[in-house]
Amino acid sequence: MSGDEGRDYDGYARLGLDRSGQAEAFDSIGDLYDDAFPHKEGQLAAGAWLASTLPPGSRVLDLGCGTGLPTARQLSDAGHEVVGVDLSPGMLELARGNVPEAEFVRADLADLRDGRLGTFDGVAAFFSLLMLPRAEIPYALRMTHGLLRPGGLLALAMVEADVDDFAMPFLGHTIRVSGYLREELRQVVCESGFDVVGESTQAYAPASTDVPPEIQLFFNLRRA
Repeated sequence: MSGDEGRDYDGYARLGLDRSGQAEAFDSIGDLYDDAFPHKEGQLAAGAWLASTLPPGSRVLDLGCGTGLPTARQLSDAGHEVVGVDLSPGMLELARGNVPEAEFVRADLADLRDGRLGTFDGVAAFFSLLMLPRAEIPYALRMTHGLLRPGGLLALAMVEADVDDFAMPFLGHTIRVSGYLREELRQVVCESGFDVVGESTQAYAPASTDVPPEIQLFFNLRRA
C-alpha cells in the first residue's frame, strides 16, 4: 500500500461510519427488492460488458450483491469466480440460494480496506455506493481501486441525484441515500484513479409506487 493510499484509508477510518437501520431495512425487504425492480436492462448491459471484457475465469467482486440477481448470477454463468459482499444477512441468504457456486461474505464495505478478500480482476458496484454518505464515496472508490489488479475493471452504477445521506421511503422502510449529477460523478471517479471507457444513462420506473422514477448512471471504468 502506498503512502497516499494509507492516508486515504486513515481518513476513511475517521469518518465515524453510521449504518444504523440500513442492513435491517434490506433484511426486511428481502426478495421484494427484485419484485420492485423487475427490469434491469442497464445493469444487465453493464454486467455483460464486465463479464465479456475480463479474461475467462477472472476473480470478480460483487460489491453490495443483494440477492445475487442479476449480477452475481450473470458473472458466474460467464465462468468467472465471484465473491459477493453485502451488509444484510437476509440478502446474503437469498444470494447463496440464487448463486450457490459463488462465495458470499457479510461485511461492511469499509471493512474491505484491510485487504481481507485479496485482489480482483473486476468489481461490480451496482447501486451500492449510493447507500453511503457523500464524504465516504471517494474513499470507497479509492479503496476499490486498491482492490483491483493493474488494469482491472469496475462497473459502477449510481442514481443521478444531488443528495447527501438523504432519508427516503423505500418499500415500506426508510433508507438513506446519496448521489451526484452526472458530470460530478465523472469527476469523482476520475479523481479516484479510474479511466472512463464507457458510460450510459437509463430512465427507470420501478414497479412499486413506493419508489419514485429515477435516472440511472452506468460507468464502465478501468483502473488507471
